[in-house]
Amino acid sequence: MRILIADDSALVRHGVTDILAFAGNCEVCGEAKDGADAIQKARELLPDLILLDISMPGLNGLDVARVLRKEVPAAKIMMMSQHDPVLFLPRAVEAGADACIDKSRLGTDLVAAIESVERNSGAHPNR
Repeated sequence: MRILIADDSALVRHGVTDILAFAGNCEVCGEAKDGADAIQKARELLPDLILLDISMPGLNGLDVARVLRKEVPAAKIMMMSQHDPVLFLPRAVEAGADACIDKSRLGTDLVAAIESVERNSGAHPNR
């Protein structure tokens, strides 16, 4: 699975890349530092999954998800947030996200969440 990571924090992007290096079926195909960059890179790279921070400068993750759902419809979208995903899950789903994950759980739950999204097209796990 080809993955685009979109987060304004280089530390988060690198951490997610390190986590995914141990997942046999995941390849990070690109990184984006803000919403506009995420849209541009998604158009160019056509990833299978976009890991998208909900809070980014400029266009936030919800706005980006709405654009990507129309322009890169085959890509799955997983929103990331430092806040409890249950609180923003309804808004994320409405914007086109397939799943949400709490950033504090990336180290323990990210690979399983990606596998769940891959298996369950249209499902919306919150972890």
